[in-house]
Amino acid sequence: MSRLEAKKPPLFISEPLTRDAVSQALSVLSGILKSSYGPAGRLKQLHNGVGGCVCTTSQSSALLGHLSVSQPVLRVLTASVRNHVSRFSDCGLFTAILCCGFIENFRSLNVAPFSVIKISKHLLSLCMDHLKSEGCGCRVSVDFSSVETLACLVRSVLTSKPACMLNKTEVDHLTSLVLKAFIFTVPCHVETNAVLGKCVMIPVKGRRVVDSTVFPGLLIEMPEIQLGKPLAVKRTGSNMIRIALFSVSMSGDSFNPEEGTVAVHHGISLEVSELNQLLSVGKQLVKDEVGLVVCQKVMHPSLKQYLKENGVLAVDRAGLSVMEPLGRMTGSQPIASIHSLSPGCYGTLKDLCIESFASKHFLHLIPEDTVICSLILCNRSETAWDELKRVCETAEHVLQLTVKEPLALLGGGCTETHLASYIRYKSSSLPASTFKDLDCSQTQYQLVAEGFCRSLESVARSLSHDGEEILTDMVYGHAWFVPSGSPCVSKWSDLVSKCGCGVNDNTEDLSWRFLQGQSGSPVIPGCPKELSAKVADLLTLDCFAAKCSGLQVALETANLILDLSYIIEDQN
Repeated sequence: MSRLEAKKPPLFISEPLTRDAVSQALSVLSGILKSSYGPAGRLKQLHNGVGGCVCTTSQSSALLGHLSVSQPVLRVLTASVRNHVSRFSDCGLFTAILCCGFIENFRSLNVAPFSVIKISKHLLSLCMDHLKSEGCGCRVSVDFSSVETLACLVRSVLTSKPACMLNKTEVDHLTSLVLKAFIFTVPCHVETNAVLGKCVMIPVKGRRVVDSTVFPGLLIEMPEIQLGKPLAVKRTGSNMIRIALFSVSMSGDSFNPEEGTVAVHHGISLEVSELNQLLSVGKQLVKDEVGLVVCQKVMHPSLKQYLKENGVLAVDRAGLSVMEPLGRMTGSQPIASIHSLSPGCYGTLKDLCIESFASKHFLHLIPEDTVICSLILCNRSETAWDELKRVCETAEHVLQLTVKEPLALLGGGCTETHLASYIRYKSSSLPASTFKDLDCSQTQYQLVAEGFCRSLESVARSLSHDGEEILTDMVYGHAWFVPSGSPCVSKWSDLVSKCGCGVNDNTEDLSWRFLQGQSGSPVIPGCPKELSAKVADLLTLDCFAAKCSGLQVALETANLILDLSYIIEDQN
């Protein structure tokens, strides 16, 4: 077939970072991300031009998922950050803002990109070695014998997203619920390869946040269930409830004409034949002492009635989302065919009961060992509930990551300013052999190091949205926020009470400098390692694994973009 239009040659764009359109797009994206960062971040309302749902959020996953990005350079950046968020759930805005900062600060240097990349990789290794060392002043060990540090982690996640619209009482309530739900998912009997369970979140919109609650086991909504009647369910000889889990439709119309033709003898009804097969399955389930049948899809009314008459509770339309946790909780294998049943597919439950919440009625499946739990999550509006669900999922993932690596980093901008102080201190005392190995001069190294530090500090500055002045102390390198409109005083300690993370107060004689100014004297890291319970209650913490990954992803992505010499676009 001949072409209706001649094929166009590809478009070659050389040195994309020098183009005004790319710089402007990068600046706009950076501004959107920075203004969304932290507990005081400004909300963004995202919607398309032809209608559809409106998303109000300040979360990176929602922001980047709804933004339509056309610039190839920005596509690389957003894809990299979204990949990080898909793996860690947390620190998406940190990663994106830091990446934008690296690009902005490095491209303005009079240093070849090849040298910038080599030097920045060395600076990253210094940061990672420091963060993983015992003497790191911005790292906190997580003690699982106490919930205080874990509560700080959860509380920091919950308070970082203002679209949830939570007050202190609600934050405290949800913190305890998320922790309780997480503890339910930890196996009681630890094996060599222990696997954490899952928390299933159930939406209840239009109710108070403090009405939220958590149940061990799984809740399945059953609008047709009759209240006030006891559940007469068949049990095995060991007083357990045997459960069968079907992933196949049991509606009796499983034959699909689109899949082909079926030859049927004269006088034979497919519908009757299918129903007879279903009733045969029901008889086998009754014979095998099954007490509960859960079907992912639709179940034929005649089969449901037959099972009910024989003391078997039948639940259909359970949905795909409950299949995996239900199978794991009960040990049952989903049955994918009504033509073959194996006793090895069945699982067991300890008990069943009915729970009512608001206007909804649930069947509560209670297991022998709890690794699955159900969190009934309430919020006043649909928008706030959607944001709260994402936040609670992030908090759960942060706790799971912390189990694997029981560490946390100081939040509130203190880790960023501390690392910047540490890099300035470290880079000023490197031996000449380091510059020789990197094939650069000491001046080039210092220029890149300063750009690296300014990028870290730009993340801390992004926490300020109301004109606050930001200071960093010359002892621990922490960030301190001075309220806007504060009077001029001779001592900064008269205006600041605690640093951003809450670990240091103004009782110690500290020297401060403006974060926006030129680099000051080297700051020797010396943050106290041991935290009292009183201080820990107020601590702002970040996930160690997520932030370390975000730091690496931000620099690697920035270096990749800085190294771009051409963009080739197909015009067809």
